[in-house]
Order: sequence, then structure tokens, then C-alpha cells
Amino acid sequence: MSGAERLLVVDDEPTVRELLAATLRFAGFRVSTAATGAEAVASAAGSPPDLVLLDVMLPDLDGFEVVRRLREHHPVPVLFLTARDRQADKITGLSLGADDYVTKPFDLEELIARIRAILRRTTGRRTGLLTSGPLVLDPDGHQVTRDGEPVRLSPTEFRLLRYLMENAGQVVSRTQILDRVWQYDFGGDTSIVDTYISYLRRKLDAGHPKLIHTVHGTGYVLREPRR
Repeated sequence: MSGAERLLVVDDEPTVRELLAATLRFAGFRVSTAATGAEAVASAAGSPPDLVLLDVMLPDLDGFEVVRRLREHHPVPVLFLTARDRQADKITGLSLGADDYVTKPFDLEELIARIRAILRRTTGRRTGLLTSGPLVLDPDGHQVTRDGEPVRLSPTEFRLLRYLMENAGQVVSRTQILDRVWQYDFGGDTSIVDTYISYLRRKLDAGHPKLIHTVHGTGYVLREPRR
């Protein structure tokens, strides 16, 4: 498993840009941002994302020109996310090869569903299931089972378990977990990791052998139960 898909959010409005970035990180994606077309082109050229969410109205280049320049370097998928809802704009965007065109205001859950659909289509595969002993995690369906029985997890619990399963058998530190699962600064306070590990243990291990083990002074590791 190569890890979460990386998205590039391009919008000149700081509030919209940061709200989108936070929401998409919460949904399990890795997110970088750009405020201008030039920043977007430079960012994508240096490290091509899996998908670009692109506003049409930018202070330097418009979104249509950004797409043209992006496609000179890399065939990156693009979802236009803009207040320009004229049919002519939609036709222009889609004719440039954009994968979708969503107008503001938009529903966040629908947007995430559209993003996942584009990623499945453009990567040519469904995100693989993660398995570790009795655990099966479906990244696309956001479902977890243990011994075939469903386990209901909150979004944060799901991201935490996914990270542990991606690193099954390897010890990961609290700081590593905080960086990958929460992706923003808690001022160095890793106690939230311990809290969510305890939540996961209650849900996963009730009546079963323990899966998540503490490595004192280091962090945590997910191991298959001994037979």
C-alpha cells in the first residue's frame, strides 16, 4: 500500500482553501495547497499530485490556462471547483480534459464522493483492501471487520487504524502517528494518540486477543494474534 492519495487544492480565497484542505485531510487524503495558478503549476511539476482541485478564477492565470500548463508536464486529473456556473465555462473546462466540474456552493460529502470516483477511474483500480490477521479494512468503503464482523469506527479511529495496518509489524512512534493521522500541530502533545489508541482497543479487542501493542518509550505496533 503506497499510502493516501495526494491532492492539490488551488484557490485564492484563504478561507475556502483551508476549509477544503482540512476536510480532505480528515477524509484521509494528503493535501497540499496553492493560492495562484503559478504556484499550482510549480507544485505539480515538482511533485505531481493524484488529483488537482482547481478554481477557475485565480489572480494570475485562470484555471483553464493552469490546466493547459499542467498537461504540458503531467496528465494529472483535474476537478474544477468554482463559482462560475455558466454552461460555456463547464464546456470549456471539460473540453480541456478536466475530469469533473463542480460549482460553488457544494456539498462536502458529494465532493469527496466525486473525488474518490475520479481516483478510482484514473488510477484504473480500486484501492486495495488492507488485511492483518482477523482485520480487514476497506479504504474505499470506509468499513472495517474483525473475523467477518463489522466494527464501527469514527473517521479519526478509521484513519488511525489504517495507518497502523499500513505499518503492521512495525513500531510507529506517537509523533509519527500524530503527523500522519492528525496532520496539524498539537504543540507536541501526543496524549491524544494514547486516547484514540484506547478507543480502538475497546472496539477491536473486546472478547478477542489483543492486536495493538504498546512498545514502552517508543510507540505502538499492530501485530497478528498468536495462534
